[in-house]
Amino acid sequence: MLSRLEELKLVSQCVLTGDKRAFGRLVEAYQSRVRRFFLNLTMGDEDLADDLAQDTFIKAYTNIQSFKGLSGFSTWLFRIGYNEFYSYVRARHESRVEELPDVGDEQGAVDRTDAQLAVQEALKSLNNTERAIVVMFYIEDMPIKKISSVMLIPQGTVKSHLHRAKAKMKNVITIDATRNI
Repeated sequence: MLSRLEELKLVSQCVLTGDKRAFGRLVEAYQSRVRRFFLNLTMGDEDLADDLAQDTFIKAYTNIQSFKGLSGFSTWLFRIGYNEFYSYVRARHESRVEELPDVGDEQGAVDRTDAQLAVQEALKSLNNTERAIVVMFYIEDMPIKKISSVMLIPQGTVKSHLHRAKAKMKNVITIDATRNI
């Protein structure tokens, strides 16, 4: 992860001199986090996650001059990624996670433990907003304030969505656990 100063230096090099290698360093620093973010939002669809990540970085590169440095580069980048995901969902008229492709083991997904499968099923029970917040908070380890900046919603709303999402996930995991007994 880059420091804020390193991010600003690289962004400045991109904007002022068109230095593609500077942007390449930004991509290297954040590509795994962005891809992981999309893998979780798309429930493991690697091709879709790669496409969305690529679109995010292309959009970031073409709009790098709009980065003002008021937030961290990663916040700005995740905002672009969040918008790309929702553009994808809107374009396909999908409003719930269950409608997103579920790529099981037949597409080469790594073997998952029972706990991972339970979490995946619980994530499916969430709406897109709740799932995005859960992924950013628990998987990307973003604080509430940063999630609020990425999603452009108040911190209290983020907390409410997170609370509801945890309750839904707990209910799904509890029901699933009682079925396996």
